[in-house]
Amino acid sequence: MSYETILVKNEGAAAVITLNRPDKRNAISVQLMDELTAALALAESDETVRAVILTGGNSYFAAGADLNEALQVTSAKQGIEYFKRWHRLNTTVEELEKPVIAAIEGFCITGGLELALACDLRVAGEGATFAITSAKIGTVAGAGGTQRLPRIVGAANALDMLFSADPIDAQEAHRIGLINRRVPQGGALSAAKAMVKVYERRAPISLALVKRAVHRGMQMDLQSAIEFETFLVTTIYGTDDKREGISAFLEKRTAQFKGA
Repeated sequence: MSYETILVKNEGAAAVITLNRPDKRNAISVQLMDELTAALALAESDETVRAVILTGGNSYFAAGADLNEALQVTSAKQGIEYFKRWHRLNTTVEELEKPVIAAIEGFCITGGLELALACDLRVAGEGATFAITSAKIGTVAGAGGTQRLPRIVGAANALDMLFSADPIDAQEAHRIGLINRRVPQGGALSAAKAMVKVYERRAPISLALVKRAVHRGMQMDLQSAIEFETFLVTTIYGTDDKREGISAFLEKRTAQFKGA
């Protein structure tokens, strides 16, 4: 499948998807949202892909939403249709049955950060900066930023970022838990690929259900979440991969998982 706003390349077990609007500093357009959603669906259906890496390249991740398109949204009805696309994209990222890692270099701003927040993990190179700048232009983050950010960094840290609308650097982002790993500048993509090398040795059904348990469980009270976890673990106990994994451990050999 050909795309105009993204690049897609399978590298080993990783599907590397690169935002590719250099003339717009990877500002996220409606077309980019639709192409990225389609590429993620293809990656999910490809059994050779064990994880997805989203990157913007070596200079920046994304400048945010395409403001020329945002300016054309002038009514509540248009706003609902516009943000439905954002929500569909971020929900696709969040609900993908494979780990999704954001590999971030340079600035990761507003809509770009909201996309990164929907990913399971974030890896950033030194020199990366992060902000949701909505308060500077008289709006409110509308692609999940006011909800995912506090769930990741805590309410106080999220409000600090949202109120000031100023960027924080990779060191501060790592301190508050916004990014999982801070690496030398230019090393985010390599670090993400190394993480996928680990994940490809794990049982794919396990990773899919762990992801679902965490994301869904965080929206529940503890007792309900434990019940949900129990349902998932009893389900996976009937899989071939569970039998293979335990047998391999007992026999002191490397497990050969097949996702079944």
